[in-house]
Formats: sequence, C-alpha cells, structure tokens
Amino acid sequence: MKTFKVQFHQEDQIETMTVQKLSEDDFNNRTEGGTRHLFELDTNVGFFIFFDAVDKDGSESYMVLQYEDESEDPSACYGFDLRDFYQFTALYLNDLEFQDERVEGEDEGEDTYTPIHHLAHLMYHIVEEGKNIEAE
Repeated sequence: MKTFKVQFHQEDQIETMTVQKLSEDDFNNRTEGGTRHLFELDTNVGFFIFFDAVDKDGSESYMVLQYEDESEDPSACYGFDLRDFYQFTALYLNDLEFQDERVEGEDEGEDTYTPIHHLAHLMYHIVEEGKNIEAE
C-alpha cells in the first residue's frame, strides 16, 4: 500500500485528501470479512465501484475499484478515510435527488454541472495523482 495526497482546485471545495493505493494483497486482506457494493460511476477516466469492506478482525475500509476500457480486472484500488468516502456518497445521493427534482421532459443542458459531474471530477484528480504510484 502506498499513501499519497490529492490537492483539489479551490472551487472544488474539498480539502486535501489522503488516498491509499492498495495492492492485490492489501485488497484481499481488507475484504476478507466481506464487502458491500454501494454504487457505481461510469466516467471518461474509468468505471468505478464504490464499496465498503471488513477484514478478518472486523475493521472497516472504504474503497473504490477503478476499471479501464473493457478490462474485467481492476486497474487500481483506492482506499479512503470515512470522512472522504462520505463526501463521495453524499455527492452520489445528491445527484439522485437532483435527478428526481428535474421537471419531467426537461432536457439537461450541457452546461448543467450536477453532483455526479463533481464526483467524476474528483475521481479524475485522484486517478491523475495515483496513476504513477505503484502499490506495494
């Protein structure tokens, strides 16, 4: 596992985030007690699966798997503090509410920046910072 920091733009309104890039062994250890698939996000930088897990001792982890192109194997696994993972979940849920509030038949303009767009933007920064880091 390697830890790195991600700095976001001031307008992103997110503090510097500490992210863990996990190896396959790290992933297996953290998920030994089970996982819960929470939600998915499909973006231009990859397909992401957000989930939580427990290890054999019952310690919780909050992770995101990244898949690229049509690969069946993840290209990266990132671990987050609960506080940061909560931000991702809140954006996802806010987008569901945003979609429900839209008037039926109303076209979403190309300039409409929704919570899910913001989540995709944050994941872009995380992927960019983590792409050259090798998990040990």
